[in-house]
Amino acid sequence: MSKERIVRYSAEEIEEKIARGEKSKTDWARVDALTDEDIERAMRDDPDWQDLMDIDWSKAVMVNPQRKKAISIRLDEDIVDFFQASGKGYQTRINAVLRHFITEQKRSKG
Repeated sequence: MSKERIVRYSAEEIEEKIARGEKSKTDWARVDALTDEDIERAMRDDPDWQDLMDIDWSKAVMVNPQRKKAISIRLDEDIVDFFQASGKGYQTRINAVLRHFITEQKRSKG
C-alpha cells in the first residue's frame, strides 16, 4: 500500500469530522470487492502480519482483565530481556503467559 494514502486521526478528530457531517473518504466499494484470497495475500505481504499469519487462533480465549496486585519479583535477565524486546506492554504479556500456565495446570489436574 502506498504510504501517501495513509492518514491518521485521533478519536477526537474523527468525532469532530462526524459532527461536521463529513463523510468517510474510504473507497468502500473497493473494500467490498476484495475476496478472501485478496485479503490473505495483502496480509502475507504486510510485515506487521508476518509472524501472525499461520497461528491457529481457533483455541483463543477471551480474557477479561482482572485487578492487578503490585509485587516485586526476580526473574532471569534473559526472560525480562525477551519480553521487553517485544515493546510496550511486556508486563501484560508476562501476565498472560503466567495465566495460560495456570489454566493448563488446572485443566490437567481437573
